[in-house]
Amino acid sequence: MTISTEERAFFTALGERIAALRKANNVTQVQLAEALGVSQQTLQSYEVGRRRIPVSALPIVASTLAVSLDELFGSEQKATRSKHGPVPQWQQQMEAIAQLPKARQRFVTEMLQTVLAQAASR
Repeated sequence: MTISTEERAFFTALGERIAALRKANNVTQVQLAEALGVSQQTLQSYEVGRRRIPVSALPIVASTLAVSLDELFGSEQKATRSKHGPVPQWQQQMEAIAQLPKARQRFVTEMLQTVLAQAASR
């Protein structure tokens, strides 16, 4: 699967944010890799944008680094909901995906990547 220039830029920036947040929280690559169930080399590939991090891994990264998904994505808005407001549907879905077995997470990730690639090519 070919990655577009925009996708490459997105995943490179995401990887840089993950690395910066990881360092700011005094979490090593080894610790974060263990939380994700990947090797340290794989995590390093995510951080430098050489590999795309699976969408199913993002809630785990956010939780391990004690940040919101918005912060992970670099959103200016730090909170995704008010103290008493409902959790956005996408956040609930991401959390549900994180609870799935690894094989199902890979399936969901591949489907999402296919849909995003098709949308980007239009």
